Amino acid sequence: MEHEMKLQEKYYNFIINGTKRIEIRLFDSKRQQIKIGDTIKFLKEPGLNEYFKAKVIGLLRYNTFNDMVKDFDISILADKLVSKEELLKVLEEFYPKEKQEQYGVLGIRIELIENKKNTITSVKFIW
Repeated sequence: MEHEMKLQEKYYNFIINGTKRIEIRLFDSKRQQIKIGDTIKFLKEPGLNEYFKAKVIGLLRYNTFNDMVKDFDISILADKLVSKEELLKVLEEFYPKEKQEQYGVLGIRIELIENKKNTITSVKFIW
């Protein structure tokens, strides 16, 4: 099965560069559908005109993002340019603690399989 998710440019580039190997999300109804072996198409924000595909090679369940971040080096969750505290702050902007407690969180181990830049192929002229 193929899933689709959006990524901020910074984290998109971390995956492309090979540092970020675990995508972190809330374990909501959308993420509960993800299985090992599935493919995820990640779209680069804000324009959504670039994407890569990754194969799901592992799933990690935790109660909170803080619990997950304790178990892994930042170089696997983002990049050494980011602190664990900074990553947690960004995650909690999207998924407040109440939502984490309600659903739990998911670490998606990924392996890059396709990287494409989409380009506009048609131009409309106005005379």
